[in-house]
Amino acid sequence: MNGASNVMVVALTGGVASGKSAVTRRFETLGVPVHDADVAAREVVEPGTPGLVEIIRDFGSDVLGDDGRLNRPAMRQRVFADPAARLKLEAIVHPRIRQWLRDRALAERARYCVLAIPLLAENVAHYDWVDRVLLVDAPEALQIERLVRRDGIDESLARLMLANQASRAKRLALADDVIENHGDEADLDHAVSELHRRYLAMAATRLRP
Repeated sequence: MNGASNVMVVALTGGVASGKSAVTRRFETLGVPVHDADVAAREVVEPGTPGLVEIIRDFGSDVLGDDGRLNRPAMRQRVFADPAARLKLEAIVHPRIRQWLRDRALAERARYCVLAIPLLAENVAHYDWVDRVLLVDAPEALQIERLVRRDGIDESLARLMLANQASRAKRLALADDVIENHGDEADLDHAVSELHRRYLAMAATRLRP
């Protein structure tokens, strides 16, 4: 990684309902530190943070819930239909998420760590400091099936959610390593264990094949 730390940084990404969380849980079980952009997205807009102050300034205090925190579902609905508002929100939140992730990677003392970044393909130019990109991949038909089952939505909305993300082809083009997540749990266990062994060996020498 470009910076003061010797830790090897693996950016894990994948489309919606590809199984990213299932993979990160397995890395954590193996003792690998995982830092999640979704966690960062919540922390950088906690009450009292500069991020939330800036959101209130640009969007008004009606974006807050009764508890003084950002009403995330209402905010998502507001920006979903307004591209200009979405870009404004991203300009506030995304740089702070990137800094949060980088700070935690720089502070690591493990041999390698994983950063879970769902929107890596959409923001790849800002992550040129990571060492590897690991893609959790699944066929689009399976992603749609999982979304419908998991979120209780209809197929048309699931397809729209996929269409609003970077294409599968773009994610595959960025990947150094790919986990095909369309089999059973044992297949996933094996794939993560194999990558863990490879990453430990790479981190020990700091070589990047």
